[in-house]
Amino acid sequence: MNVADGSWSPPAMFRSSLTWRSAIYLAISMAFGLSWFVILLVGSMLSVSLLIVWVGVPLAVLLMTAWRGGAMLERVLAKAAFGVSIPTPYRRLPEGGNPLRKLRVMATDPATWKDFAYLALLFPISLAEFVISVTLWAMVGTFLFMPFLAMDEGVEVNFGFFSYWAGNPLTALPWTLVGVLLLILAMYVTRVMAIGHALYARALLGPSSAQAENRQLRERTEHLQASRARGVDAVEAERRRIERDLHDGAQQRLLAVAMDIGRARAKLEDDPEGARALIEQAHSGTKEAISELRDLARGIYPAILTDRGLDPALSGLAARAPVPVEVEVDLPERPPAAVESIAYFIVAESLANIAKYARATRASVRVAREDTWVVVEVIDNGVGGAVAEPSGGLAGLADRAATIDGMLIVDSPPGGPTIIRADLPCTW
Repeated sequence: MNVADGSWSPPAMFRSSLTWRSAIYLAISMAFGLSWFVILLVGSMLSVSLLIVWVGVPLAVLLMTAWRGGAMLERVLAKAAFGVSIPTPYRRLPEGGNPLRKLRVMATDPATWKDFAYLALLFPISLAEFVISVTLWAMVGTFLFMPFLAMDEGVEVNFGFFSYWAGNPLTALPWTLVGVLLLILAMYVTRVMAIGHALYARALLGPSSAQAENRQLRERTEHLQASRARGVDAVEAERRRIERDLHDGAQQRLLAVAMDIGRARAKLEDDPEGARALIEQAHSGTKEAISELRDLARGIYPAILTDRGLDPALSGLAARAPVPVEVEVDLPERPPAAVESIAYFIVAESLANIAKYARATRASVRVAREDTWVVVEVIDNGVGGAVAEPSGGLAGLADRAATIDGMLIVDSPPGGPTIIRADLPCTW
């Protein structure tokens, strides 16, 4: 809660706009409290008394809608005055155009009646805050400006429990010190009342602890559903890529090899030289197919990553990159295999993008453990402007990270540098 943050020393409170915003709200909140007290009192009495002729029903609906709107306004004012964000606690209204169903949900929502209680109690609470605030700040102003008030014919200060006559500015001057001390006291009291009012507003206008837990669980569930869906899409896209690479690459080459061997066998007796040339061509095609299959297997999951871990695997990627790449891996222990795999492919895709688009002269890769996260950073000094388009490689990396509740951030302003950072949890 912001009203309770920071230092409580007088200089800090003088500098804080939150203190002065709170003081203004506490001074004028009595008007809001009185208005709502009258509206709720008169509206409730009229609604109950007119129920017998059914006029009270639409009046009660109007009153309920009005106090829910007033509670929404109070949440905005609490944010502006105290820096307290109060989540909306209302139940979700049913879809469709049936107003009776929506009114029934509103009327049975506990948050609606907590709004009523808040606005009904706002007047006595704000009255007490107003009296304390006005009394303190009036005393502060009087004592601080006593020398000016006593310049003509003197001034008498009478607070009922205290009275004093200052005949000239000189005799009134010592009281300015009292005014300064009262100013500090008034700021402390203002902040204490602001904290109390903020806690009161959060208790009645905010969600209950069960609602907050349910909301967190719902948000967590929605996040997991979205991340799992992205993970499934990423796996499906990877499967289609592998099928395409096999069909268009190694499969076509192996088919050509089989055809060359068949033609060579047909020519083996009649044209030995031609058969030898076809066999050499088939041999060359076989080696190319093996190379493509090796690259494809490396793209699925490199063997060096399984055997030796991230540091050697990333060093191998850096060695094959067309620009100098500095690699720094600081992992006290090996992370889970899924984290290693995703980190490897993030670096591999990033270095491939650097080679294709960045026009960079150098790059760096850093992998480190931070608490329960593995952080992967790839930085280059290229032209920048990288965007994670929905069908692009960077979006695919974000989808990979999302499968384990990780996140990927791309910071690539025009002109560079480009920073790709992935935070991957070691537990999920």
